[in-house]
Amino acid sequence: MRNSTNFFTLMGAVFGFVSKDLRAKMDILIDFLKDNEKAENFVTVKKMIEYEKANDLLNKNGYASGSRTLLRLHRGLDFIQLFLKKLGDLKEEDNTSTACREAYDRTLAKHHPFVIKNGARIAIYTLPTREVLLKRVCGETENIQRAMDMLPKTLEVTSVVFNRIENLYAVHDLHTLP
Repeated sequence: MRNSTNFFTLMGAVFGFVSKDLRAKMDILIDFLKDNEKAENFVTVKKMIEYEKANDLLNKNGYASGSRTLLRLHRGLDFIQLFLKKLGDLKEEDNTSTACREAYDRTLAKHHPFVIKNGARIAIYTLPTREVLLKRVCGETENIQRAMDMLPKTLEVTSVVFNRIENLYAVHDLHTLP
C-alpha cells in the first residue's frame, strides 16, 4: 500500500489528500503491530477481526478499529485494481479521467457521501492523458514499459489479496462497518 500513496501523490496535487488518507490508515495498522501488548492480535487479518469482534471493539467510541481501517483500505484496493486494469486498456493519447471515473463509480463512490463524491469527481476530471500520467508516475520510457509489462502480474497478485480479504469480511459479516 505504500506504493499506492506514492501513486496518488504523483497523479497530481488534487490527489494529495488521498495519499495522506492512505498513509494515516496504514499508520493506524502499523501502530497496532508496534504495540507490544496487542501486536499478537494483529499479525493476521483473521486474528485482528476475531480479536476485535470478541472484545466488542468494532464500533467502540474512541477506538480506531483495525478491521474498519483495513476495510477502507480494502475498498481503495478495489478502486486501484479497476483503475489500473482500465489504464492498461487505454491508448497513450486517451484521457485517464473516464477510466478513473468509471472505476471510482463502481467502487469507492458507493461508500462516500455526496460532498466527497463531488470532490473526487472534480479531481478525476483534472487527470491527464495516459501518456502524461505514466510519465508522471513512472518517469523514464523504460520504466513505463517495465511497469506496463508488470501490470498483468500486479493485477493478478492484488486480485488474490483482495479476494482473500473480501472473503474474511464476508464470513464475519463486516462489509457494513461504518
